[in-house]
Parts: sequence; C-alpha cells; structure tokens
Amino acid sequence: MMLHKGSLYLSIALAGSLVLSSCSKLGDLSADNFTVTPSPLEAVSGQVPVTINGRFPEKYMKKKAVVTVIPVLRYQGGEAKGQPATFQGERVLGNNQEISYKVGGNYTMRNTFTYQPAMQQSELYLTFDARVGNKTVKVNPVKVANGVIATSMLVGRTAASSNMALGEDAYQYAIAQTQQAQIRYLINQANIRTSELKSVSVQDFLGTLRQIKNDQKGYQLDNIEISAYASPEGSLQFNTQLAEKRQNSSEGYVRGELKKVNMDADINTRYTAEDWEGFQELVQASNIQDKDVILRVLSMYSDPEEREQQIRNLSAGFKELADEILPELRRARLTINYNIIGRSDDEIQAQYKADASKLSIEEVLYAATLTDNAAEKKDIYTTATRLYPNDYRAYNNLATLAIAEGNLTATEKYLSQAAEKNANAPEINANRALLALAKGNISQVETYAARATTAKNYNEVIGNLNMFTGNYAQAAQSLKGCKTNSAALAQILSKDYAAAAQTLANVPNQDATTSYLKAIVAARTNNNSAVLSNLRDAFAKDASFKAMAAKDLEFAALFGDAAFQNLVR
Repeated sequence: MMLHKGSLYLSIALAGSLVLSSCSKLGDLSADNFTVTPSPLEAVSGQVPVTINGRFPEKYMKKKAVVTVIPVLRYQGGEAKGQPATFQGERVLGNNQEISYKVGGNYTMRNTFTYQPAMQQSELYLTFDARVGNKTVKVNPVKVANGVIATSMLVGRTAASSNMALGEDAYQYAIAQTQQAQIRYLINQANIRTSELKSVSVQDFLGTLRQIKNDQKGYQLDNIEISAYASPEGSLQFNTQLAEKRQNSSEGYVRGELKKVNMDADINTRYTAEDWEGFQELVQASNIQDKDVILRVLSMYSDPEEREQQIRNLSAGFKELADEILPELRRARLTINYNIIGRSDDEIQAQYKADASKLSIEEVLYAATLTDNAAEKKDIYTTATRLYPNDYRAYNNLATLAIAEGNLTATEKYLSQAAEKNANAPEINANRALLALAKGNISQVETYAARATTAKNYNEVIGNLNMFTGNYAQAAQSLKGCKTNSAALAQILSKDYAAAAQTLANVPNQDATTSYLKAIVAARTNNNSAVLSNLRDAFAKDASFKAMAAKDLEFAALFGDAAFQNLVR
C-alpha cells in the first residue's frame, strides 16, 4: 500500500515526538530505593531527626536531568518540609551531586523536623521536583516511613515529678559551744594571783558554769579541759616541772569552783613544757624587731636549747620577746565544752499549735519535717512566710508541694517569690530548672542549672536536661540511684529495660506517668498483658493518657487488638 506523502511526514514527526517524550521521562521510584533511619522516626530534644539513604537505579538519571528530593512529613492538620537535596546528570553544568546514568548512584540526606504532637501519626514522603533539559517531568511521591515515637518527650511529665530541692532548716537539738578563760602566771611561778581571777575571761567562765548549773534543761555540760604551759626559756627539766605545777594549780582552782556550785564534771588536763607553737604564732602576728630572723631560727633549728641560744644572741630582739611575747605564754587555758539544748520534737509541735510566733524560723521549718501530711506542711510553710517574710526557704518549699499536686502555675508563683528573697539560692534555681523542663521552656533550663551546681538535686536537673538533649546514657548515669520516673525514662531510652522496670517498681509516689512508663517497658519486652493492665492503671489515675496511648507507636503492635481499642476509647 502506498502512503500519501503528507501522511509519511506526519508519521515521521509522531515517531520523533515519541522518541523525545521517552527521553524526557524519568519514571517513578519506589520505597525499595530508600532506607530511613530510624524507622519509625523518634523525637529527640523537641526535634525529629532522620537520615535517608537513597539510590538512583541504573539508567535512571538522564544525562540532562536535575532532580530535587524534598522530604515532607505529613500529619493531620499540616505538614513539615525538610531540607531538599538536588542531584544532576552527567551533562548538566552545576554544583550538585552528579549521578551516573549507566551505574546510578547512592546518596545520603539528613533532615530534622520540629516536633509537633500530631506527628505521632504521620507519614514521611519523599517528593520530587524534576526536569530533563528544559522540560519538567513528573515523579510521584514515595512514602518511606510511618509515624514518630515520642517517648523522649515524656521528660516534661517526668521532670515535674522529680525530687525538688527543699530549703532546709538549720535546726539543731544540741548546739556545741565553748567558753574559755586564761590564767596568766608570773615568770617561774605556778601560784594563781587574785588579780587573774578577777579578769573578764575567768568571770565569764564562772558565769557559764553557773548558767549550766541553773538551767540543766537548756544546757548540757560535756567536759572541762585544762591546758597549762611554760614559756620556752630556761632548762627543759625546769619548764616541765613548772608547767605541771601550773596544771595542778589551775585544776585545783576549777575543782574548787565546781564544788561551790555543787557540780560534777569530767576534767581533762595536759601540760606543755615549752610552748614553741604558741611562741611562733605570737611572733608571726607581732611587729617586733628581728621578727623574720626569729622565725628563720625556728625553721632552721629543732633543738629547744639551740633555738633559745640563737634567739638570745639577738639582744634587742630578745628584750622585746621578754617584754611582749613570753609573758603571754606563761598560762593555763580553761575550756568548758557544752551544748545548748533546743526544744524537743513534741515541744516544737506543741508550741506551733499554741503560738507559732514564739518559734524561730529554723524551728518552724523543722516543724514541717515532723509530718508527712501535705496539707499540714503547706500550713506550716504558709505560716513561715507570714512570720518570716524575708526568708526564701518557705516559699521554695511551698513550690515543692505545688508541683507534687501538678499545679505548675502555683509552683512558678512560689519560686518567683522565693527568688525575690534570694535569686542565687541553688535550690531555687534547681527547682526552676525542673519547672522549665516540665513546661517545655528549654531556653531557661541551662541558665537556672548553671546557678544550681551545689543543690542537692543537681544530679536530677542535669539528668533531665541530658535526657531532653538526647544524651540518654549520660542522663541514666546522672540519675543512677534515683527512684523517679525520670530515672526510669532515661533507662528506657537507653534500652536498659530490666533496670527501668526495677526503678519503676520502687518509685515512692507512683502516679499515672509511672504506670504509663511501665506499659512502655512491657511493650518493648513483648508483654502485652502487662501493657494493658498498666495502661488501665494509668487511665484510672489520669484519663488524658488515653488519647496519648491511642496514637503512641510504642503500642503499635496492639493497634489492631480489640482489648486495646476498647481501653483507649
């Protein structure tokens, strides 16, 4: 059959068109061309990081093709686009990664999405913007991952139940005290002069003895120490005898005074023949002539006689020593060791009920430690803020009660009031750091944490912070030994499920978060019955966990389970 000439031209044109069209197509890619890590995705530090390893197959990337790959995380109510990456064929002039047409090529993309709770139920797609030469070509999107595990984001809840730092009282039932007196002797003498007994220190010594005797409920005598000395001059033998005599005379005096007030006391005595230590201290503190030379002699010579001879050779300096230093060393030191006895626990509680204003701030704060009832503690701390409004500790401690109730607004109010009194208190800053974590105000956490390094709960602050930033191993180490939800969460994220289970079993005040974490541990260890029972317990304590569990990929294996579905309805 013969073709019309015009038809022949049309056929040739159509054939050419088909060839060109075929050359301009790239075709679709499949999920098999991509590997996503992690899968499912996981939220870390308020972000969703993802690494995508892709491969353009052989004879895919046309030599004049340019393909931009755009990750898109789609979820109900929105989507988040990741950082695109562009690839080019061998005949394209550009600075993008070149992909061989003949053998294909591999590539890696790293992206991070800002976490949104709705992302728990999401799909990660790769979309494509492609052209060959000047023609745009269509490449259909490819789904490469489903959903986001958001277990790490529970740190906000666990931080709120961490151990807050108390502003502790300084109450002591028994406060150790001392009272000293000095009796000075004339050179080479051991008798006590009447004038010495009239000195202020001796009279204060006697006054303390009488006070202890007259108020045996408020004071408790431990013992009396007597230390007698001779100055470092003359022979060692003579000075030994002299120091012992001074010990005996001072002891006799003390025993006589005890007898006068009808008191018994343990008396510990000692004497020092040559008080070189006291001598050195007095010289060091003086401005006498040849001071440095004398101190050098003491450092160079250890023999007492050699020391004395070398010092005596300093004629002018020795006269000053004889006038100013040596008389101060001819002495006996009397020391009363005793305790001031405070109110007993029962007395403090009775006084609080009768009239709290007669208690010191330390006693009021201590009173709060004598009850386990939260309402009673709150009343005591509130009373403390009224009686002692400038003390930060009661406000801080009210904050610890408020956060235990889940009242973050009240917690913040009390901590702000505490900070007005003492913004640098480590316990306030530690607690503000934990509150910031609980509220998701991460920018504030490090500021507060830097001021909290000496707080007793600093390990909990830094542990929770490390957990939020994705340093799970460090978090678990910081929280080691803590029986808290945060410690258990760190262990879960570190994949130490046995340790997490043990920690959760020993959390003192087990709340809904505790039960929910138990369910996660059960899910990760394939114990479905324990998942259901712990979720049931969590929902009973806090019904808001139902909606969380319904979309939590930790329980993905049970999404098709009727019992699970009935539970989360």
